[in-house]
Amino acid sequence: MFLSRFAQHRQLHKQLLSVVSTGILLAGMLPMAQAQGGDDHWVGTWATSPMGFPNKGGSLGDDKGTTLREIEHISVGGSTVRVTLSNEFGVEPLTVNAASIAVRQSGSTVSGTVPLLFGGRPAVTIPAGALVVSDAAALTVKPLSDVAVSLFLPMQPQTLVTRHGFADQTNYRVSGDATSSAELTEAKTFTSWEYVKGIDVKGDAKSASVVLFGDSITDGALSTLDKNARWPDVLAARLAADKRTAKVGVLNEGIGGNRVLHDTTGPSALARFDRDVIAQTGVKYVVIMESINDIGHAADPDPKRRYDIITAQDLIVGFEQLARRAHTHGIKVYGATLTPYVGAKYQSDEGEAMRQAVNQWIRTSKDLDGVIDFDKVTTDPAHPGVYLPAYDSGDHLHPKDAGYKAMGESVDLKLFTK
Repeated sequence: MFLSRFAQHRQLHKQLLSVVSTGILLAGMLPMAQAQGGDDHWVGTWATSPMGFPNKGGSLGDDKGTTLREIEHISVGGSTVRVTLSNEFGVEPLTVNAASIAVRQSGSTVSGTVPLLFGGRPAVTIPAGALVVSDAAALTVKPLSDVAVSLFLPMQPQTLVTRHGFADQTNYRVSGDATSSAELTEAKTFTSWEYVKGIDVKGDAKSASVVLFGDSITDGALSTLDKNARWPDVLAARLAADKRTAKVGVLNEGIGGNRVLHDTTGPSALARFDRDVIAQTGVKYVVIMESINDIGHAADPDPKRRYDIITAQDLIVGFEQLARRAHTHGIKVYGATLTPYVGAKYQSDEGEAMRQAVNQWIRTSKDLDGVIDFDKVTTDPAHPGVYLPAYDSGDHLHPKDAGYKAMGESVDLKLFTK
């Protein structure tokens, strides 16, 4: 499910109308932010890319309210954290009556719980189309550890939920305010990230982040639930283990089904690039791995399933636009070649020719600062265009855990020392 173009424009209109109310909200935060110091260096340690999902019933929770406890596997550590909450796809204000962050032990059990404040206050109302960044909170988190963000949401109208639909992570929901509870008993589980968009840690001048920008293969589709087996997770572990790159945070901005040129699952890559890449905390690098869905849908062998017909050159122009926008903000751009898809449901000879053309551009383009050749790593040498059997999840489009591991291990870490 996703927002139509009309709905997106309507939300933008609402967002513009909320500038005054947002200014009032932020006005109360400014003295606190200034007191904390404006020269602090923050780096993103975890992030996700949300979109809008229709909410059945049109409201949140029951008359006691609802606590969501959401688990995030971070990359770099630190002793001070802050959290970004998002209502960017909402059409009504979102009220959070209490929030906390803690170190996750196992399941819903946490330790070291610290309240999250917003301008020194425990509650915050986020206008439709907006987001909010919490005050700094003193919590020591280790690299590659799990943290838990808990939100207490009173019952309220919510037509559209700002959510990342595929978390590949078990999260927890209970009635009432349990943000300070060490464990949630009789909790219901869900596998999306609701309203939590990013986590930052305070670093130093050498800290930076890399945004991994893509579709379901970056999102980690068909990897094992709760195992953090996505290729971004593998890369994060390698970066943390190398003293040259231990201060580089990894931000996974993949959306399953996403495309470069057109909206489908979420806004297109061109539409969401500023939000999901340029606006990320401490971003210095971006790895772009997108367009297999553009190709598959444009060249589907079933004419009834074809839509938004495009060419390889159209995609290349789109990539050039992304690279140009990133370079304008001093962000290094690395292109990742598209992995095999022969045998996938929407594969065709025409589409395979497009995939090869896009990969050739990625390997040779002067618009990019470097190349990560995932196609070379995952292709069966005896069968061009086909996954190595040891890496194929079975749908001939997505890797399984072993394939994601090979991808993450193939990345040259020197790319993140420049």
